[in-house]
Amino acid sequence: MQITNISEVKANLSYLIKMIQETNESIIIGKAGEPVAVLSAFKKNSLPRKLGGSWEGSVKIAADFDKTDKEIIDGFYNSSVFPDQT
Repeated sequence: MQITNISEVKANLSYLIKMIQETNESIIIGKAGEPVAVLSAFKKNSLPRKLGGSWEGSVKIAADFDKTDKEIIDGFYNSSVFPDQT
């Protein structure tokens, strides 16, 4: 792995990225002689995406999930907007 200081990286970033793509080697970026970061090639995940999630098989949806209760329907359609005040 090549060690490069920050000012050199700023001046030559495009070149360094090209070198990383071609050689697939990482570059250590240093500040005041101490390593602070690593510049490396992005590795695309080639595995197929796994469908489902952590809740898969744990949740059951009731058969009447989307059925609306008669009392709620009556409240919307069979009542007045402003009930009689007595």
